[in-house]
This record gives sequence, C-alpha cells and structure tokens, in this order.
Amino acid sequence: MSGWLNVGSFALGIIAWIMPIINLSRYKKNELRNWATLLIMSVSACTFSLCFQIFNTYHMVMIKDWSALMDTSGAVSFTAGVLLIVTILLNAITLITYRDRTRM
Repeated sequence: MSGWLNVGSFALGIIAWIMPIINLSRYKKNELRNWATLLIMSVSACTFSLCFQIFNTYHMVMIKDWSALMDTSGAVSFTAGVLLIVTILLNAITLITYRDRTRM
C-alpha cells in the first residue's frame, strides 16, 4: 500500500506542475478557454499529492515502522515544500498572465 501512495503522490505532483505549463503554452496560441479549469486541477492535484503523503505517514505509524519514518521524514518534508511552492508560483504566473486577457 505504501508504494502505491508514493507512486500516486509523485504522479499527482507532476500533473500539478504540468497543468500550469500547458496553460502558459496555450496563452501564446491565443487559446483562452478552460484556463481556469486547468488552474483548479493543478491546485487539486497538488492537494491530493500532499494528502497521499499524509496517508503514507499514517500507514507507517499504524504498522509501527519507526525506522522508515525516521529515514524518510526529512526528505518528505522537503519535497512537499518544494511541490507546494513551485505549484503556487506556476499557478500565480498563470493567473497574472491570463488576468489581463480575460477582463471585459
């Protein structure tokens, strides 16, 4: 179970970064539809990715795998912070970019 939570967390983290990049690449082609949907999907993917890591930590506590918790807690904390900061920055850039184009 723990392995699948990590794989799911990694996949959702990559999706959280790809969505704003797709939004920014579509901006140059003047395709303004569904940019807000992709932005929301990006934030949601980041949220679920972090949630999977919390579930993984809970699973390790339930099976009393203290050595795995001690070995991985630093790396998990660091990567969760990087995921969150980069996702927020990419989505903020997308929001700022599209803000002027969608005003009426």
